[in-house]
Amino acid sequence: MMSVMSEDVVKHSVHTLVFRSLKRTHDMFLSDQGALPPMDPAAERLWHQTKAKDIYGPILAQVQRHQTRGQFGRNAAWSLTDQSQATATGSTVAVYAGSGPSGGGRAETGPVTDGVKGAGPSAVSVRKPMALPKPHWHAPWKLYRVISGHTGWVRCAAVEPGNEWFCTGAADRMIKIWDLASGKLKLSLTGHVSTVRGVAVSPRHPYLFSCGEDRQVKCWDLEYNKVIRHYHGHLSAVYDLALHPTIDVLVTSGRDSTARVWDMRTKVNIHTLAGHTSTVSTVRCQATQPQIITGSNDSTIRLWDLAAGKSMCTLTNHKKSVRSIALHPNLYMFASASPDNIKQWKCPEGKFIQNLTGHNSIINCMAVNSDGVLVSGADNGTMHFWDWKTGYNFQRCQAPVQPGSLDSEAGVFAMTFDQSGSRLITCEADKTIKIYKEDDSATEESHPVNWKPNILKRARY
Repeated sequence: MMSVMSEDVVKHSVHTLVFRSLKRTHDMFLSDQGALPPMDPAAERLWHQTKAKDIYGPILAQVQRHQTRGQFGRNAAWSLTDQSQATATGSTVAVYAGSGPSGGGRAETGPVTDGVKGAGPSAVSVRKPMALPKPHWHAPWKLYRVISGHTGWVRCAAVEPGNEWFCTGAADRMIKIWDLASGKLKLSLTGHVSTVRGVAVSPRHPYLFSCGEDRQVKCWDLEYNKVIRHYHGHLSAVYDLALHPTIDVLVTSGRDSTARVWDMRTKVNIHTLAGHTSTVSTVRCQATQPQIITGSNDSTIRLWDLAAGKSMCTLTNHKKSVRSIALHPNLYMFASASPDNIKQWKCPEGKFIQNLTGHNSIINCMAVNSDGVLVSGADNGTMHFWDWKTGYNFQRCQAPVQPGSLDSEAGVFAMTFDQSGSRLITCEADKTIKIYKEDDSATEESHPVNWKPNILKRARY
């Protein structure tokens, strides 16, 4: 009995020693495998062909059958005869393996044999590299006029439809009307008892609408220059207002977390758009769905159905408060501004298009013209000019502070283009109104487009 057990122990120990010896030998000579004589190319090719035929034989036969019937894809890179010639000669071809992050295809070269580099239509069809839209060249903008007259922060501006004058509202409780061509003061309207936060001029009536932190919404008759209607209903400060382009409807939003729809003539509160959980700081109207768009400090954007008075969609992509929304004058799109980034959306369902990153500050206002120039203004006085189509930031500038003001008063609160889109009016914390225009002396050579697209950032959320 003892002899049998000793034999098993010896066999087991010998087996273990042999196994360990083999492993040690393998590890010892592993580094010397590169010094082995190279394999004969003809023998290696024959081995590859045999292995490919064994594994992919039925698939290769099916592909060849489709090729002979002429049912191969439209983008087939080689025909059956070309494939047989390439297989026989072991020649190399370049195959686009797809589009990388930089937008260009990645070319792979290798011997085209039966099964090496794949012999199916998906492996040899040539994909075109992704074509990116290049930004249009825009002339840089320059400051050409500074208008003083208000004695408080200038908070809002609006241009009348005839493009002859514009009006501004400020923390001095005044609404002032200025001549657009000369910049001279034409009229001052008093009536608000707190900061005027929003103004709008009706394109179909001689009416000017204003709202302020005194919870009042007023309608001014510009033929008599006095208030003819009040719209009562907001429970707190009113921060923005917008006129519907085709219906006699006025929409206001404020600190009571609601947007209210008013009948312009009867002063009836048609809808109270409730759903936001914080201040509704901006509201915009358009003729098509969604007819009302609101942005709030609860970092959401809501698209509203005007007929039903209900929210159609809530966009939650922003991580911080949304203070400004700008509608594109020609495209069925809009942009929203938040301290994290500016986002572009497509109507009517609010489809996200792209991020515009780089303006790392609290963005108070935006404006866009028909040439595709989007401008954003921030709390620290910086202004960024963007190409709408590609999101290319072609100009950055710091608004100069009015002499006598503090440097901390360099803030842009509101901006708007005139009706032609060639003048930009900004309202600032140094109590001035600044007007910008394009630099006529700039050319594509003097201010070239330095565009470096980042597809990964654009493709993410």
